[in-house]
Amino acid sequence: MNEQPEPVLQAVLTRTSALQLTEPAPTRAEVEELLEAAATAADHGRLLPWRLIAITGEDRARLGTALAEAAVTHEQARRAATGPLRAPLLLAIILQPVPDHPKVPEWEQLAAVVGMVTTMSLLLHARGWGSIWRTGPAVAAPQVLKHLGLDDERLLGWLYIGTRPRAERSVRRPRVETSDRITWR
Repeated sequence: MNEQPEPVLQAVLTRTSALQLTEPAPTRAEVEELLEAAATAADHGRLLPWRLIAITGEDRARLGTALAEAAVTHEQARRAATGPLRAPLLLAIILQPVPDHPKVPEWEQLAAVVGMVTTMSLLLHARGWGSIWRTGPAVAAPQVLKHLGLDDERLLGWLYIGTRPRAERSVRRPRVETSDRITWR
């Protein structure tokens, strides 16, 4: 048996959230290719109850302004304003549930979005990119929702994407003991 884990297992075992991200980011074509693959994640009814908004360049600073307006303290506003500048590409993750679906409740639609974003993170990692899913109270702030043009949709956070600093390259994660997390019958 080959001692090297298969590529998918390798990606799962070595992917970690990247706290620092720099240029470059994947190209638009690469993001769209990986998104097409990520969209195959489990999704009962194939509803695709999500959409993304790609935020790059100066749009990151404009998002930072909206985040700062939503902050409570001056210090929070200062940090919020520069937050989106910590990566060259942000994908705003938006839940677009199909209301009152006869077979797929909203919680299951939310699970489909989480599956897609997790798959996207693994695909990015497998290609050598870093990412981190950031959330916080700003996902519900009226200033941020207005800035993104959201009304009846739900913002779930941002996937920050870019290049990891060399010192932060992935390493195999520590083993997690799971034997007490499964019951066999």
